[in-house]
Amino acid sequence: MNITLFYHSILSDWNHGNAHFLRGVVRELEERGHQVKVYEPKDGWSLQNLIEGYGEGKLEELKTYYPNVSTNFYTLDTLDLDKELKGADLVLVHEWSEHELVKRVGEHSKESDYKLLFHDTHHRAITERESMAKYDLSNYDGVLAFGQVIRDLYLKEGWTEKAWTWHEAADTSVFYPHERKPYEGDLVWIGNWGDEERTAELHEFLINPVKELGLKAKIYGVRYPEHARKALADAGIEYGGWLPNYKAAEEFAKHKVTVHVPRRPYVEALPGIPTIRPFEAMACGIPLISSPWDDAENLFTPGEDFLVARTGEEMKKHLQTILSDADKAKELAEHGLQTINNRHTCAHRVDELEKVCEELGIDSSKIYLVQKEQVLHEE
Repeated sequence: MNITLFYHSILSDWNHGNAHFLRGVVRELEERGHQVKVYEPKDGWSLQNLIEGYGEGKLEELKTYYPNVSTNFYTLDTLDLDKELKGADLVLVHEWSEHELVKRVGEHSKESDYKLLFHDTHHRAITERESMAKYDLSNYDGVLAFGQVIRDLYLKEGWTEKAWTWHEAADTSVFYPHERKPYEGDLVWIGNWGDEERTAELHEFLINPVKELGLKAKIYGVRYPEHARKALADAGIEYGGWLPNYKAAEEFAKHKVTVHVPRRPYVEALPGIPTIRPFEAMACGIPLISSPWDDAENLFTPGEDFLVARTGEEMKKHLQTILSDADKAKELAEHGLQTINNRHTCAHRVDELEKVCEELGIDSSKIYLVQKEQVLHEE
């Protein structure tokens, strides 16, 4: 297939978690023989923050992990959809895109043969419903939603007639168990502070347990206000600032345990959506302990793939267990890793996307290129 993707950025993951999944999906699609073009807005805020804070050298570093990563910059006033979408079989437009772009691509699709999907990977459909309702999806063939509750909402609100659940997953070309050298610390956490959406939770399930247990810990992320940095320092936690996502696996290998602290909207209104961080951690073979969230879609087996701490005190107990019992830590890490490899890689998600394409009526000879080539080779 010729596939065109409109996203906020594939180059930058500065406060932009969608780049994690997008990179893995694009690589998997290309490995299967599909032709993929990614478009992102010129001067997008994530890429600009990355360059201003860390320099353009980070873009060269990215290519050492993703050699074939490339993008096309656009501005709304110069974007020629006739030219850019010529020959496309499938077009995906991400929910962080401008309302005007979403509408224009939809209108363009009426006179074209490609199939058009809207991809939603955020909680705004719940928390900012009025803004999301303004997206004109009337000409879209459907919605890919990163959780069942989001999918159901699109259908209930009448924003689309077709929707599929398409969870994020781990890019196992980068997220896999790296060689463990002498540990540099006990605990590592990678995540942004997040608009005060989980301040109390971060104190209860991360900062306070680390302080009270006297652990050697390091935290990476952006948008940490002064009071947050002060709390980390008071707990003896090293703050590492922004960490390129492709380096996270290397950091996991230097520590004994990590935790997952979901933002409040995911806990309260979006059951079944863990966000991408737990997928990536388990893919790296590091023991994971999570604060409470409802695995309503049975993605994992809580207690076997990761431990669940319902309170700060329980988090402390779980941390003590993992740090003192090497066999238990290994068992937990291996179970989580196996679940990822069996069910939750970008390859699995591309399998799901190909089935959606078939359901939409795209010619199967365009969809299943790898399988077709394998059959010819075997014959």
